[in-house]
Amino acid sequence: MAYHARLDTSSRYLWTLPMFHTNGWCFPWAVTAAGGVHQCLRKVSADAIWNAVDIDGVTHFCAAPTVLSMMADVRTSTRKPLQRVRVFAGGAPPWPALLARMHDLGIDIRHLYGLTETFGPAVVSEWQPEWDELPPDQRAQLTARQGIANVIAEPIRVLDSTGADVPADGSTLGEITLRGNDVMLGYYRDNAATAAAATGDGRFRSGDLGVMHPDGYIELRDRIKDVIISGGENITSVEVENTLTDHPDILEAAVVGAADPKWGEVPVAFVTLRPGASVREREIIEFVRTRIARFKAPQRVVFRDLPKTSTGKIQKNQLRTWASDGTQS
Repeated sequence: MAYHARLDTSSRYLWTLPMFHTNGWCFPWAVTAAGGVHQCLRKVSADAIWNAVDIDGVTHFCAAPTVLSMMADVRTSTRKPLQRVRVFAGGAPPWPALLARMHDLGIDIRHLYGLTETFGPAVVSEWQPEWDELPPDQRAQLTARQGIANVIAEPIRVLDSTGADVPADGSTLGEITLRGNDVMLGYYRDNAATAAAATGDGRFRSGDLGVMHPDGYIELRDRIKDVIISGGENITSVEVENTLTDHPDILEAAVVGAADPKWGEVPVAFVTLRPGASVREREIIEFVRTRIARFKAPQRVVFRDLPKTSTGKIQKNQLRTWASDGTQS
């Protein structure tokens, strides 16, 4: 991670990510190995993060997309830091509109993807020089992808249900599989779970669906358990969430499936509006329908703050409960 983050003795790393969460994504060791400075926060606050960037000269930090959303929301001006700040986002795929906003504020986002089973980041969205000249919306789309394997890992493979590699066309879904020096040996005292998580050649099944792009970068589409099957069609919640967060009045969004007697499942969207914003459910549904296939649009929209874990991840299990029984809190 010291290599991927380009850490050195001039680096000042701000701890917005809890160190207990997947070993702090390896940065307790990476920053120390590089001779950088650790700067800690007692709690996550968007204003405190901006102060650390503007006043203390922080050069790096890691954060879940929801933390970046908080930062983007409180920065009402386009004032930028004296130096560009490199930030690694993880825990959930960041939406392109958020990445574009953060870039405008002087924050360069690199997305990481990993699990507890991979000791933190297994995949890194490394920047390619030719992306510098692209329009902002295209840069944001590329940055939102999860990327290529960590330098100590083997190349990523995305496999279909038969165990064959999916075509690198950026659209065919498969399960992301990993192997390398960062992947666990197995689950503690659970040989059955270890065997179930492995492919025939010893690769780790992530449980995540993604696509492989022609340039070798992968893009996460959903957790297998989060895919919504409506009328026999697969709907990935990430695609719908990215579309929702393109709406100027929506701060963040999460989509889950709810049982439906006709379609089996239908998408339900939980959205948090920006302060002072006012938009109706029907407007949001029509907004989505004009941008992606109509059957993927949410059938219901619930306006509320999203429940999160201590690490900033949205608790979709709670949202599924609310969607299924019709409650909102």
